[in-house]
Amino acid sequence: MVTLGLSQFVAGPTHQLSQVYRHRTSSHDVSEPGDDESTTDFTKSEFLAFKASFSRPKFANTYRMEPYRTFEAHVIRKKAEDILKNALQDYKYDGSNAAARCLILSEEIIEAVKDQGFDRYKYIVQVFMVEKSGQSIHIASRWVWDDARDNWVSALHETENYVTVALIIAGYYE
Repeated sequence: MVTLGLSQFVAGPTHQLSQVYRHRTSSHDVSEPGDDESTTDFTKSEFLAFKASFSRPKFANTYRMEPYRTFEAHVIRKKAEDILKNALQDYKYDGSNAAARCLILSEEIIEAVKDQGFDRYKYIVQVFMVEKSGQSIHIASRWVWDDARDNWVSALHETENYVTVALIIAGYYE
């Protein structure tokens, strides 16, 4: 393979220069400043066509302000306590994998809550696992709350070495 220096290349025939220039610009597809057609208008029209293909179907308003089946806190508390008890009965606390365990527990709890079939609710599940070492813990949260429809539940699992608290928040979604 023969490599040419810059001085040899520039001094060479013009068709070699144009081939190299064409090769370099073909990889980037950059338009020349003197083009009449704007690439911005082309992408904007493509975007609008793409967006129109994913438009949501419009449904008639139901004007329903209450769910058909309201959130039942006592049922969810029992389910969450059972999940915590079954999943953590042989678990030895280890700080390095406690976060992963909390994530798994929260996914299990939210699936169990969704399976209950309460309609028009959105759920938030938080699981906290704390090692017992003579300290205290205070868990607080703030929400914009509708007392008539929104609800929350806490479930507790305690052993000699650690405490696990699960908070399930059910927010009514109109």
